[in-house]
Amino acid sequence: MKTRPWDAADHLKTEEDMVNYLEAAFEDGDPSLIQAAIGDIARARGMTDIAKNTGLGRESLYKSLNPGGNPSFATVLKVIKILGLSLRLQRQA
Repeated sequence: MKTRPWDAADHLKTEEDMVNYLEAAFEDGDPSLIQAAIGDIARARGMTDIAKNTGLGRESLYKSLNPGGNPSFATVLKVIKILGLSLRLQRQA
């Protein structure tokens, strides 16, 4: 039997999947998990297209959004916008 590593990007097929995945990451609150989730969604949507539409280099996006990367907040906001998402704040209960 041949196996390969599990990749979340392979399972993010719909907009709803992607939004639910990112919401779960934000609910957890771990910045590295949020970063990884954004990277997984970007890979699921096509990193080349994301890079082209943000004006950022594909390789730099991969590095920034992979575990251990350190994306700027501006990069995160650009990627979120290109993904058709927005951040909204609400008071904690």
